[in-house]
Amino acid sequence: MKTNAFESATLGGGCFWCMEAVYERLPGVLSVTSGFAGGHVINPTYHEVCGGDTGHAEVTQITFDPAKISYAKLLEVFWQAHDPTTLNRQGADEGTQYRSIILYHDEKQRLLAEKAKLAAQENFRSPIVTEIVPFTKFYPAEDYHQGYYDENSNAPYCQIVIAPKLEKLEHKKVIEPTVQTPK
Repeated sequence: MKTNAFESATLGGGCFWCMEAVYERLPGVLSVTSGFAGGHVINPTYHEVCGGDTGHAEVTQITFDPAKISYAKLLEVFWQAHDPTTLNRQGADEGTQYRSIILYHDEKQRLLAEKAKLAAQENFRSPIVTEIVPFTKFYPAEDYHQGYYDENSNAPYCQIVIAPKLEKLEHKKVIEPTVQTPK
């Protein structure tokens, strides 16, 4: 989907709080919205998705400026920001809602995703299980999920799961360093 000169990417790599925190730190990313896609229930709630019966995955909808960051770069970060070899699981988060998924918006994104998946496989011993499927509809999660890490960085989940992930990606120079603002 194109909005003026901007494009959208829809990616799921486990908990959307984690993926949102990662993608918000990339130059050229204009916005990241946590939500749900890939399922059959219209306008699902977080609690419905957590039940595992909606078919939806937790995803991030990323609006980016392709003049500043490419879709290929977003995919490169995607493979490093989660484990794409675990089926329906990321760490302690388990269920189909945590599956690894790329929802492509057009044929160009599909081809890039397939190519990136093949290239990424070289970095993993186990087979990549990431789904690559057409984007149909995105449902934003409730407001309290948006910007979750930035608003709740001292929460236990953020300290135990998200902060180490960000530190690892910063150390590898994949993302920009986290700037903590006083609350």
